[in-house]
Amino acid sequence: MAYVNNYTPPPPAPAVLPESELYGPEPYDINFAYPIHAPTLESASLKLVPFVPAVHGAAYWAAVSPALASTFRYYPALLPTLADTLAFVERAVRQNPHATLFAALDKTRADAAHPEWAGALAGIAGLFNTAPANLATELGFVVVFPAFRGTHVAKHMVGVLLRYVLELPGARVPGLGFRRVVWSAHPENAASIGLAERMGFRREGLLRWVWVLDDAVRETGEEAREDAFKGKRGRDSVVLSVCWDDWEGGVRERVREVLDK
Repeated sequence: MAYVNNYTPPPPAPAVLPESELYGPEPYDINFAYPIHAPTLESASLKLVPFVPAVHGAAYWAAVSPALASTFRYYPALLPTLADTLAFVERAVRQNPHATLFAALDKTRADAAHPEWAGALAGIAGLFNTAPANLATELGFVVVFPAFRGTHVAKHMVGVLLRYVLELPGARVPGLGFRRVVWSAHPENAASIGLAERMGFRREGLLRWVWVLDDAVRETGEEAREDAFKGKRGRDSVVLSVCWDDWEGGVRERVREVLDK
């Protein structure tokens, strides 16, 4: 049987988005394929709301830019400017209906510049690599701003997201009813792995050579052979997960205890 292969690669995306596109449409469409259950995404001390570039972008950048290199040391790439960050949010998040990004508001602190937030912007976190056919997603791009590290913020961010993803839609506090949530971390990022394990994630193993690294974070990777990405290092990822049976077998209670503090 004869066959042909007429694949034509798509044109490359422009290196820089025009400023008019960085902030998305007006009104802003988060374009997420799943319902946003606001009560599920809130604890007594923290609330997650959709990240809206025009609303949260400047405050996000003001918080992370002074410590950019250390904050993103163990990430596979470093977004060096606010424009790069917003381009990532537009292309990789908003235009993908199976990804979303949340802004974390610490309800225990006030922000005089933004009283309408009823809290201070403390970090961001999102859902990525969602596989709706398998009811699975990944909790990623978790960033806690330097001024909020060592507080309740990181644990509450993770806790409300686990509840949101794993609770069934018909629960008293409704969720998406997924079966699996993944957490990936650089093998040397003990803080990230420790946070995940404290919140009930179970270590599954190591994915080898899963990332080609941005040159800005190359020191955290290993040399690779000469290939299509000449000179770019790579890295492994530790993979952890919480699945529906973990959730119903004790992790729900662990998360509830954290959120009630």
